[in-house]
Amino acid sequence: MAAADYLSAMDRPTPFDLVFADFARDRFPDIQTALAAGDHDPRDRDAFLLLRETVTLLRGLRPDEGLGEGIDQLAALLHHAYLFWVGGAVVTTVDAEMLDDLLRPDYVASGPASMNEPIPAIYAQLAPGRVWAAVVPQQSAEPMDGCFVHAAPAPGALRVLGVFGVRPDRDGFSVVEAIGTRAIGLERPDGSPLFSSTLPGGEAAGLRSLAGAEELLELAWRVWPLTAGTATGAAQWTA
Repeated sequence: MAAADYLSAMDRPTPFDLVFADFARDRFPDIQTALAAGDHDPRDRDAFLLLRETVTLLRGLRPDEGLGEGIDQLAALLHHAYLFWVGGAVVTTVDAEMLDDLLRPDYVASGPASMNEPIPAIYAQLAPGRVWAAVVPQQSAEPMDGCFVHAAPAPGALRVLGVFGVRPDRDGFSVVEAIGTRAIGLERPDGSPLFSSTLPGGEAAGLRSLAGAEELLELAWRVWPLTAGTATGAAQWTA
């Protein structure tokens, strides 16, 4: 598939497909069994990472040269991928028209009225090349592929992992995590509209930007309700 075709296809592979598909079927059931044996909430990050099965898997995923501080990002990615798998691998596709609507400054989510709606852990895959963020300090902004989202163990909170810079000529991608309740009256310090582009010429090109973790979390709150009622057996992920 040519790069242009890859970027335009809305059925493009998810980060889960790219990283975990080859061994999730063989390795994740062992983690599931261990979590159940210890009566752990699968969303409990600490309990998840203390499992022998998880530690072994992380060591296998880590490159030979190590990751340094990047091990936290890898651990977060693994946890999100596991919850996505055990929740039925639900992908919510957000096309360009839907994305434009979701990112309006005056958008009001019309999804579940409470955190008790049956929504699984999901991956929301965004229209390609429309949302950008400066993920790595001192480096250029990267396009957002999408985000993993699930209800956090803390009451009324979401946990989101944004995935950036996915492209066929790159070995890997960047991730940023945020967790929290929904902010009231969220505003940018400079007064510009939420999600407005920070790239030169970005507004004219119809691009959007995430200016910090707060906007990533707000995006998660807007896309997560889109999945309500589309999957069964998801009550275990409610807060």
